[in-house]
Amino acid sequence: MPLVKNAPEHGAIGTALKDKIEKHIAKVAVVGLGYVGLPFAVEKGKVGFPVVGIDQNAKRAAKANQGENYIKDVKDEELKDIVAKGKFRATADFAVLSDCDVVVICVPTPLTITKDPDISYIVNVTEQIAAHLHRGQLITLESTTYPGTTTEVILPMLEESGLKVGQDFFLAFSPERVDPGNKRYTTKNTNKVVGGVTPQCLDIATTFYQQTILNVVPVSSPAVAEMTKVFENTYRAVNIALVNEMALLCDRMKIDVWEVLDAAGTKPFGIQSFYPGPGVGGHCIPIDPFYLTWKAREYEYHTRFIELAGEINDQMPYFVVDKVTRALNQKQKALNGAKILILGVAYKKDIDDVRESPILRVMELLRDANAAVSYHDPFVHVIEPHGGSTVRVESVPLTKELLAAVDCTVIGTGHSCFDYDMIATYSPVIVDTRNAMKNVAINRDRIIKL
Repeated sequence: MPLVKNAPEHGAIGTALKDKIEKHIAKVAVVGLGYVGLPFAVEKGKVGFPVVGIDQNAKRAAKANQGENYIKDVKDEELKDIVAKGKFRATADFAVLSDCDVVVICVPTPLTITKDPDISYIVNVTEQIAAHLHRGQLITLESTTYPGTTTEVILPMLEESGLKVGQDFFLAFSPERVDPGNKRYTTKNTNKVVGGVTPQCLDIATTFYQQTILNVVPVSSPAVAEMTKVFENTYRAVNIALVNEMALLCDRMKIDVWEVLDAAGTKPFGIQSFYPGPGVGGHCIPIDPFYLTWKAREYEYHTRFIELAGEINDQMPYFVVDKVTRALNQKQKALNGAKILILGVAYKKDIDDVRESPILRVMELLRDANAAVSYHDPFVHVIEPHGGSTVRVESVPLTKELLAAVDCTVIGTGHSCFDYDMIATYSPVIVDTRNAMKNVAINRDRIIKL
């Protein structure tokens, strides 16, 4: 069954490319071999596409060429297998694009220090693609960005070559939907939204994604696909902000917000459960809403609701520090000079991803208050300098002696592997930002929930 109804007629160039894709002989380049790019490359290699990964990180490219996996969501044996079969290799040289039929862009799209979009990675990569652009190529962008990036930024740069979109080359946007650590939804079984610049672009792009993804959802334009991705994560950011604000209010009213949310979650309709925490983290939720608010200003529109949600979520690390301060006060101790142990620094449990983790901000604030901060995370062995921090910190071993020696333990990430009974037994006081210790029966008086 065709994914695009009334598929458009293609010229010889488009027909030849579509035929290569359907036969899995199209040469695929994946630019950016991170959390999105490497799993994507592996999926394409598994079904027989010859794939080359391009990454400016020489160490990462070298590991990939040796079949050494560094992304948890990729199975070690699958990467080794496609490398052994010659279906995947990695390089830092963009010259390989001259021989590729499909180019997939999976590069970061961070924010500047003023929370404006930084699409410099996209621009730099597009310059390289334009230098090697030839007839019969499909270019797709997967990096999250503001609506209009594909047609307003990428398309003009590519058409400077004199080639025409929809005839000579094909361009589409298809947002990544990677959820690190999710065992149920992977690259293959997560629905894929695709928007093409022309009907021909859409048809070829959906055909390409259909080869390895179970359900592809075509939409009318790249802008719709771009807005879809931004909306998905703005939806989550806004709802997280709502429960975070509830947590702030319940704290003043001396009501257990976790009990409230659990009770509300028993309603079988009209509600979806979200939970408070030390802020928002990851590669999407803290960033995507600001891409939308920035773009909205171009149309003289201010997304006040979204901006307010961002303000609330940004304040949560300060609230955590306030809870730590109050917890120490109960023990007649000051935050200044206190020994604070952070348990878990990843942005969510059971993964090694610290991108935009709010716990990193909590640690900075605690250090600014002259607390002695250490951390333990079995998934994150080192925290490299980030943001305004110049500190490189290594994870310390978690022992009974360490727990007993610190003044306060903060549960930053509720990893499943933590021995919460041991933590409750030996820690003088615990600030639990995730309600990770809800099933601990001992020493409940030591546990202070967010």
